[in-house]
Amino acid sequence: QVQLLESGGGLVQAGGSLRLSCAASGSIFSINDMGWYRQAPGKQRELVAAITSGGLPNYVDSVKGRFTISRNNNLKSVYLQMNSLKPEDTAVYYCNAAITLSALRVPQIYWGQGTQVTVSS
Repeated sequence: QVQLLESGGGLVQAGGSLRLSCAASGSIFSINDMGWYRQAPGKQRELVAAITSGGLPNYVDSVKGRFTISRNNNLKSVYLQMNSLKPEDTAVYYCNAAITLSALRVPQIYWGQGTQVTVSS
């Protein structure tokens, strides 16, 4: 059974920083793209940042220059360093990964359970 376990959320004042971590576990053959999504109350879940297996990142415009996504393929982990946080960054943040369970199977999308990030003004 594949699981994505997130950590690092919390409460921070505007202008502060947080680092989110997500580790995949289970019988995994390979991990393709990994990413972070967020969902604020009353809003749809949106992609915040993604990173390819080769380390190429992509960000939503609202976090460019403030957030940095990275990954450690050996640890099957992805990270999100969030700086200069704003109240509008408040949301539940979800880890996401495209994981292949064996050489004969196509990648499937897995989600973490979510971690709350609250930015106070």
